[in-house]
Amino acid sequence: MPIAQLPPQLINQIAAGEVVERPASVLKELLENSFDAGATRVDIDVEQGGIKLLRVRDNGVGIPPAEMPLALSRHATSKIHSLEDLECVASLGFRGEALPSIASVSKFKLTSRPQGADSAFSITGQSDSGAVVAPASGPEGTSTEVADLFYNIPARRRFLRTERTEYSHVDKVARQLALSRFSVAFRLNHNGKSVLHLPVAADHEEQERRIASLCGKEFIEHSLYFEHASNIAESEFQLRGWIARPTFSRSQADMQYFFLNGRAIRDKVIFSAVRQAYRDVLFHGRQPAYVLYLDMDPARVDVNAHPAKHEVRFRDSRAVHDFVRRTVESALAETRPGASIAADQSEKGLIQSSISQRAQTAQSSLRFPAAPAPGRIAEQLGVYQQFGQTSNAAFIESDQQIPPLGFAIAQLQGVYVLAQNAHGLVIVDMHAAHERVTYEALKVSFSTHSEAGVPGQPVLIPVKINVSRAEADIAEDNVAELRHLGLTIDRTGPESLTVRTVPALLENADTESLLRDVLSDLAETGNSKRIEARRDELLSSMACHGSIRANRKLTIDEMNALLREMEKTERGDQCNHGRPTWTQLTLQELDRLFQRGR
Repeated sequence: MPIAQLPPQLINQIAAGEVVERPASVLKELLENSFDAGATRVDIDVEQGGIKLLRVRDNGVGIPPAEMPLALSRHATSKIHSLEDLECVASLGFRGEALPSIASVSKFKLTSRPQGADSAFSITGQSDSGAVVAPASGPEGTSTEVADLFYNIPARRRFLRTERTEYSHVDKVARQLALSRFSVAFRLNHNGKSVLHLPVAADHEEQERRIASLCGKEFIEHSLYFEHASNIAESEFQLRGWIARPTFSRSQADMQYFFLNGRAIRDKVIFSAVRQAYRDVLFHGRQPAYVLYLDMDPARVDVNAHPAKHEVRFRDSRAVHDFVRRTVESALAETRPGASIAADQSEKGLIQSSISQRAQTAQSSLRFPAAPAPGRIAEQLGVYQQFGQTSNAAFIESDQQIPPLGFAIAQLQGVYVLAQNAHGLVIVDMHAAHERVTYEALKVSFSTHSEAGVPGQPVLIPVKINVSRAEADIAEDNVAELRHLGLTIDRTGPESLTVRTVPALLENADTESLLRDVLSDLAETGNSKRIEARRDELLSSMACHGSIRANRKLTIDEMNALLREMEKTERGDQCNHGRPTWTQLTLQELDRLFQRGR
């Protein structure tokens, strides 16, 4: 076939294949246009899952009638005008392809009335097919109607699912974008029935109310809110949001929302960072739940990496990854009895100092920090004797505030510690609690002696590993990073590497598998926590074997010492495997159990 220019209609339909997959993707594009237009209210009407009709009305700035044909022309936009604008895009839609693509595969109508204008105007169809702008009636803002999606492309229409399935995708997109803009009121109707009615959420309490209506009340009840800003690599990063406590983990990644400068994204660098932050507190295979907002300089991120703008490309992915991981990890570290996510920094410093002192007592060598010997609970808790020597009565008589976990009153079946606090009954799994206490002390002990990097252990016979050329290039470009992880690597050929040292704690690990995993991490996110994760797995196992076992009888002083230590231990609300270490039964709950007051 000879080379020929494609007709505009076919060009638009090809472009529609990139941005219009189903009604939900149409809704995403239309809502992003409304946000960019400064709308503070959006009404969404859906019929038959969006296949028959999808209408979005907003109260934004509107489109002048002279610009309506341009709005339906490809590569026409009001959001960028030069290459400099493209390098720091702050708006959501900027390609100028969404409306013409949608109009080419549906029965399309656009009605708009600019703010301050006397009347509205509408345009139907496509600008290249002789569409005419005509007077219409309507309030200030823009209304976009998309009817009979893919009516002119039967092959694409056959790929649409049932009404129920398509509406579930529409509902998911509406909820996701409602989370991205607390300043916009949302109303969603399906087949004439109201599904969502969300007013503007101006303050923190209203924002939590919106999140509860979209993600469930249980998510808010089990979540922690935090805000953190930092200046990294001459760029300011701000991260805030809600992260679920580890006990609220999910079997699927269906409650993970991340917004970059107000844009909903699904990025592997971000997902990896959050997953690593939860590494120490989740069961294997469980997924965290979160709603997070990251603000950064738009010039340091490329949002033009994907036609539907789901993915982005960071200029310095390692800095972003480390900032998100450390921030979420720090927030999770405060999941301990009575601790607040906004804990005073001076108090946090004292806690860190206390942990360091315990670590010095617990550690015995650089390579293998000693785990406490099983069956020696009195000696293990000896470093906490200043807590145990204070009796409950003396503490109460001094009018000091009752601690979050209260005071021990008994031990149940050699497994649980029963305590009484200001709210009622506290039940502590003594093995899980002591396991977390010991594990955190071991981690601090090891890191205290390895600030310069993970100690390496020379291998008796250097290990030669055949890799791809790309993997060899990554290893050569990250020699210093690998050495910091305890791996000394030489490139001995275009597609071969030689390992001369391995991390001391992992000297018996599969060297080839370990190196390939680390190189894969470096290629994907720019850094690797694989060595640290393997190290923590070993320390966790040591802590588990060295902690209090079931049927070990404790004295009241020993139980109180354990409670006080839990209150000062990071991530003290759950053990190393993600199980909760304690629970609370309030007096009201106990009264209900025994039907008191009825």
